[in-house]
Amino acid sequence: MAASLGTVVGLGSTTRLTSGFVRSTVNARNPLRLACPSVRGGKATCFERNWLRTDYNVIGFGLIGWLAPSSIPAINGNSLTGLFFDSIGQELAHFPTPPALTSQFWLWLVTWHLGLFICLTFGQIGFKGRTEDYF
Repeated sequence: MAASLGTVVGLGSTTRLTSGFVRSTVNARNPLRLACPSVRGGKATCFERNWLRTDYNVIGFGLIGWLAPSSIPAINGNSLTGLFFDSIGQELAHFPTPPALTSQFWLWLVTWHLGLFICLTFGQIGFKGRTEDYF
C-alpha cells in the first residue's frame, strides 16, 4: 500500500503524491476484533467492570438457605451436613493417607457442595434480578 506524501495544488488541479517507500499512517483493520459498546477513560470495555456484582447478603442467605435443609435428618436418621462432617473427621483420623476412591467421603463432599453452589447461584440470580428490576 502506498503512503500519501502530501497534496500538490496548482493550476486548478489537485494531485496526491504517493510512494511505496513511506509507511502508511492508516492502521490496518483487524477483521477479528469485536466492536465494544463503551469506551471509558480511553479503555474499551465490552462488559461491565463489576460483572460478578458480588453481594455479601447473597453469600450469607445462600449459606443459611443451604445449611438449614441439609441439616434435616433425612438419610437414615442423619443429615447430609452431619454425614459430610463425620466423613471429614474419619478421613482426618488417618491424615497422611488420602481418602480411598470408594470412601463415602467423596459422595458427601460432591453432594453437599453441589447443593451449596446451586443454592448460591439461584440466590444470586434472584437477589440481583429483584434489585435490578428484571422481575
